[in-house]
Amino acid sequence: MQLGMIGLGRMGGNMVRRLMRNGHECVVFARSPDSVKQLAGEGAVGSSSMEDLVGRLTTPRAAWVMVPAGDPTEKVVMALGGLMEPGDTIIDGGNSYFKDDVRRARALREKGIQYLDVGTSGGVWGLERGYCMMIGGDEKAYRRLDPLFESLAPGRGDIPRTPGRGGEGNAVEQGYLYCGPPGAGHFVKMVHNGIEYGLMQAYAEGFDILRNAGSRELPEDHRYRLHLPDIAEVWRRGSVISSWLLDLTAMALLETPTLSNYTGFVQDSGEGRWTIMAAIEEGVPADVLTSALYTRFRSRQDHTFAEKVLSAMRQKFGGHLERPAGG
Repeated sequence: MQLGMIGLGRMGGNMVRRLMRNGHECVVFARSPDSVKQLAGEGAVGSSSMEDLVGRLTTPRAAWVMVPAGDPTEKVVMALGGLMEPGDTIIDGGNSYFKDDVRRARALREKGIQYLDVGTSGGVWGLERGYCMMIGGDEKAYRRLDPLFESLAPGRGDIPRTPGRGGEGNAVEQGYLYCGPPGAGHFVKMVHNGIEYGLMQAYAEGFDILRNAGSRELPEDHRYRLHLPDIAEVWRRGSVISSWLLDLTAMALLETPTLSNYTGFVQDSGEGRWTIMAAIEEGVPADVLTSALYTRFRSRQDHTFAEKVLSAMRQKFGGHLERPAGG
C-alpha cells in the first residue's frame, strides 16, 4: 500500500522505515531536504514540496501528517485539504487537541476528503517495538488503510491474551483500535498521556523516598543506603508495578545513579492539561492526574530528585530534551 508522510522527525522517519520493512511504498516530504534525502536513500520516494508529494500519490491518496501539534499541524492539514481530491484521506498522527480534529474533519468533509486522527504512542522506540495507535474519524477510511495500521502496530508479541477475551486476529490485540468518530482517537490518546503523567509521578516520588532513606534527619538505625539501579531492576522482574516506564527508569539510573545529567526541569506537552480540562467539563474528579500536572509546573521553579526521574523517563521514551544540567 502507498502512503505519503509529511514530517520526518523522531517518529515520522521511523514510521516510514517500519512501513517500508513491511512492503509499503512511502512518499516523503519534510522541511529538511537532508531528511528527505536520507529516507530516499533507504528506499522511500522523495518529494520537494507538498504539491510534489500529492502529485506522486495514486488515488485514492493517503497522506499522514507527523509534525508538531498546534499551528504547524493546522497549516499542513489545511494546505493538504486544498491539494487533495474527494475520496482522499488526510491522517493526523500527532498529539492534536481532539476538538481541533472535529473542526478539521467537518471542513474536509465538505470537500469530500476523509480525515483520521491517530493518537500514536511508541516514541523513539517504535521502529523496533511498533506503535500503539488510537484511531478516530471516517470508519471507511480506517478500514481501507488497515494494512498500514497493522504494519505499524506492535503485533501480539508474547503478551498473553486477557482471560475471557475471544476473537482471533483482533486489532486491539495487535496494538491498534478504531475508537469512533472524529476526535475520538486523539481523545483516547489525550487521556492515555494524562495517565502517563500520573504513573511517572508515582515512580518519581517513590524513587525520591528511596534516595532520601539515608537522610541525617532520620534516626541512625532507620537510615538505609539503597542502590536505586538495583531496586529498579528487581522491580522489573515479577513485580506488580513492573512496566515499560520502569524499564526506562532502570536504564537511566544504571547510566547515572544520581541523575546529575538532568536538572529536574520538566516540560508538559499539552495532553495533561487537556485531560484535566476534559475532567472538569465532565465533572470527573482527577486528583492524581491534576497533582502530577501541577508538579511539572512547580518543577520549573524548584527541583527535586523526583523531577530528575521524570525528566529521565521523558528523555528515554520520547527523546524529549529538558534543560540540561548547568544549562
